[in-house]
Amino acid sequence: MAVKVTTDQTFDTDTADGLSVTDFWATWCGPCRMQGPVVEKLSDELDGKVKFTKLDVDKNQETAAKYRVMSIPTLLVKKDGKVVDTIIGYHSREQLLQILQPYM
Repeated sequence: MAVKVTTDQTFDTDTADGLSVTDFWATWCGPCRMQGPVVEKLSDELDGKVKFTKLDVDKNQETAAKYRVMSIPTLLVKKDGKVVDTIIGYHSREQLLQILQPYM
């Protein structure tokens, strides 16, 4: 399943239930462009177990500020609407699987 684009208006609804991972990114961010394909691959692999969304911090500053996202890429992990983990910086597929495993 493709990674869903989320916005300030849809973020809370998009991440309200189950396990979700939101990729906070920007077009000008080099490491974000490396993280994006990893998130896309995991979205396919974990379809039905984890919902993946991405949020452009330049266009959605309200949500980024609310969750104190200061560096990108940042992956925000939520379970049933509550933040359970924040992952800052580029992480490989293997690293992300290891981090997400306890929440699945």
